[in-house]
Amino acid sequence: MDITDFKKSEILANHTSWLVGGPAEYYFEPTNKEELRDALIVARKESLNVTYLGGGSNVLVSDDGVSGLVISFKKMNKIEVIEDNEEVYSFWADAGVTKSELLKIFLKKKLEPALFLAGIPGQVGGGVVMNAGVSENIKPREFGEIIQGLEVLKPDGTIKGVKANRIKWSYRNCDGWQPGIITRALISWPNKPVDNILEKVKELNQARLAKQPLEYPSCGSVFVNPHPHKAGELIESVNLKGYKVGNAQISEKHANFIVNLGGATAQDIRELMQICIRKVKAVCGVELKTEVKFLGSR
Repeated sequence: MDITDFKKSEILANHTSWLVGGPAEYYFEPTNKEELRDALIVARKESLNVTYLGGGSNVLVSDDGVSGLVISFKKMNKIEVIEDNEEVYSFWADAGVTKSELLKIFLKKKLEPALFLAGIPGQVGGGVVMNAGVSENIKPREFGEIIQGLEVLKPDGTIKGVKANRIKWSYRNCDGWQPGIITRALISWPNKPVDNILEKVKELNQARLAKQPLEYPSCGSVFVNPHPHKAGELIESVNLKGYKVGNAQISEKHANFIVNLGGATAQDIRELMQICIRKVKAVCGVELKTEVKFLGSR
């Protein structure tokens, strides 16, 4: 592999749920961990900074794009079943497996993780790193509850396994596996089917559709809920619900969502974030922090 295997000037708006973002200087989609490792060797040889892109659901890519190499995991999407017996169902899922694919798997098995997976976008790798989850009081409600182990590509090129007891889970974060890149996750749940799981998923989805602006491009929740508050309620309390900058809007349905009404820019969205942070701090005395990761120059 060499630098000619990478795409040039790939528009990243096509790879993010907000549908915003400029070009990647170089772009590559490995299909397995060997291609990922080879791409990193080329990047090191060519002195390219490396940026990782999962499902694009929790990132804001600069309008100016991203310099260096952007690696997308969307083609690392294999699943390998390990156990399927009366006690447990477990499988390895590559970092690029979508959460919607996990949802289908658990729905087919009629298992409870389908409930929280129905409410979150993105891929397995990002879901693990962010300990993605939902606000509903259900079990499981976060990735940390279904992960039994990880496989990590270390900076020296070796692949190391990380057992569950070494992973430290917290709200929208996990530690204990770094440094490196998560290549796949071992997912497990007791094999105890719930007969009405499909009906429960439908009910939750209907509730989410009523509360969340799923009809518009967004990144999901923008801000971390600052305990004991909820970010959306704080933003609504300072009368910012529905506020617009350019073609970006603080959702009229849920104030912790910023939606792209069509043709919004990253700068529009960033400005709305800053307005929320400043006004909530000034009026409520609470400092909002973003769940969103910023990619590229600001």
